[in-house]
Amino acid sequence: MTITTRLASEADVPALLALFRELHPDDPPPTAPATTAAWRAIAAQSGRAILVAESGGAVIGTVDCATLPNLTRGARPFMLVENVVVAARHRRSGVGAALMEAAFAAARQAHCYKVQLLSRASREAAHAFYESLGFRATAQGYRVYLD
Repeated sequence: MTITTRLASEADVPALLALFRELHPDDPPPTAPATTAAWRAIAAQSGRAILVAESGGAVIGTVDCATLPNLTRGARPFMLVENVVVAARHRRSGVGAALMEAAFAAARQAHCYKVQLLSRASREAAHAFYESLGFRATAQGYRVYLD
């Protein structure tokens, strides 16, 4: 299977929403106006990139990257990675690795000093995958869900 990665476009939004349903199946689907507004806000945000992986012309994975300015570490930015998802039928075939390498390349190009992500504690297979890429559980994460 040939895998390519690229920056997502507005035309990819339906495929992204399908992938996100795999990640969060209990989430209510957003309305069309909410989806359009969210996409436009994401596309306009400096340092934000949603990447997609394709094979055979189909979007089969995605990762959301936010490069954030920073006043520590010599004022070097850092990247937050969110919403990593590969279509179930394409997992364990190199898609996730290709997406994360594209994210790492973007972080290096932006001179980020680190790439950081959070993952639910119960996702042991995902943790093994992230560790295979060099991530280490060196911090404790906290969340507050507001709704």
